[in-house]
Amino acid sequence: MDLSPEEFQFLRVPDILKESISIPKKSPKTFSLVTLTLIFPLSLVILAQSLFADTILARLYQLIEMPTRTGSQAMLYKLLVLQFCYIIFLFTFSLLSTAAVTFTVASLYTSKPVSFSSTLAAIPIVFRRLFMTFIWVSLFMIIYNMVFLGFLLLLAIVENVVLSMFAIIVVLLLFPFVHAYVNAFWHLASVVSVLEPVYGFAAMKKSYALLKGMTLMSFVLVLSYLAFCGVLNLVFGWIVVHGGESHAVLTRIIVGGLVVGGMVILNLVGLLVQSVFYYVCKSYHHQGIDKHALYDHLGGYLGEYVPLKSSIQMENLEA
Repeated sequence: MDLSPEEFQFLRVPDILKESISIPKKSPKTFSLVTLTLIFPLSLVILAQSLFADTILARLYQLIEMPTRTGSQAMLYKLLVLQFCYIIFLFTFSLLSTAAVTFTVASLYTSKPVSFSSTLAAIPIVFRRLFMTFIWVSLFMIIYNMVFLGFLLLLAIVENVVLSMFAIIVVLLLFPFVHAYVNAFWHLASVVSVLEPVYGFAAMKKSYALLKGMTLMSFVLVLSYLAFCGVLNLVFGWIVVHGGESHAVLTRIIVGGLVVGGMVILNLVGLLVQSVFYYVCKSYHHQGIDKHALYDHLGGYLGEYVPLKSSIQMENLEA
């Protein structure tokens, strides 16, 4: 992270990827340990979705075949517990990985001493801030999905079939872009929660402001990540999960290892990209980051002295 605040505004998608990939070279030991302890489990959890989907379908089929009500209720209970644990593990490791990578990248940017121990020491406080932001974003996403499903339901009951089908197709075509925007909004709010003295709704407000004028670039970055993630999940499901009869055990093991490795790299690069993208957005809006203020802000996570007023927050959020 040798770029000045002004130079970030000239970065485009290929430049952001190049800059992101170069960051781990500045502290390979720290990023290796973060990847092994946090991003690797996160990647396994994401790929486990294929296994969970198989389990869910098999259990649902068994529920239909169950002759007794008691057996069906027990199977349904196990299914709900399984899904609940999956969601908890997914979002926990996602927040932990975000906290660790964002803090480490910012430390390198401010020339603050970087180590795996300092990153671990900062995670508890950073995690609490990220969790509050996640709760607010989750409420927003629940409302957004309810409105989306309600709109589809309304279109489905319209008597004019042709108009209804046309409207549904248009909505479904727009959904990937809306979904990409919501993801960019969420991830940028997460970075804001770590690097600025705001979190929760204030971080969401700041994220919305930073995304103005950067929507197209955020679409490209998020949709690219989701596309690669989808391909890896498809390969994992097709060969590793469902390939018992058509593929040898050794082939499934090799492909599974390659897919897991690819998912780990993809998630690491994705987390690095969202940190760099934050600096690009700040530079685009001419909100230069005071490295000294950011240095002090990061030190606050480690119990170091933090001045009462920080110039990292460049504009009044109450405006």
